[in-house]
Amino acid sequence: MAQAKKKIVKGEALVNAVDSAISVLSSIADNTAQSLVIVDKDNKKFSKEAKRLSKKKAVLAKKKKNASAKAKKSPIADNKKALKAIEKELNSIIKDAAKILALKTATLDELNTLKSVAKRTTAYNKSLVAIDKVLNKPKAKKKKAKKPAMASNVSSIGSKAA
Repeated sequence: MAQAKKKIVKGEALVNAVDSAISVLSSIADNTAQSLVIVDKDNKKFSKEAKRLSKKKAVLAKKKKNASAKAKKSPIADNKKALKAIEKELNSIIKDAAKILALKTATLDELNTLKSVAKRTTAYNKSLVAIDKVLNKPKAKKKKAKKPAMASNVSSIGSKAA
């Protein structure tokens, strides 16, 4: 049975493949850096919003405590309405905080993934630059072989030994 011939890939095609892979890696590094900036900005925004809602929640909890104590002392309609309004606002703050927490968690996961990709691509790019420097170094000129020592030097060595 005849064996099928293996295709030989031309050198120029291989050079083009290597060059395109290097350019793709550098474009990935650029895109990752841009995405990192955007996602980091979003993460900071969500953190700031979560902190703001947390403070507001603490203030409303304190107000609710005072309003409920006041409503217990004198259960008039105005005190009950104030307590209901505070409870309603507190519940809306709690819902908003839960939404922000979910967004913040998703953004933080994305940020961590982007950071690891950025770290890998910069490491690969640095190693490729170092390898290119080594591979593209000009060839060193070979030194000429030294001429053999003169006969006068040979006789002097022989006389020292004697």
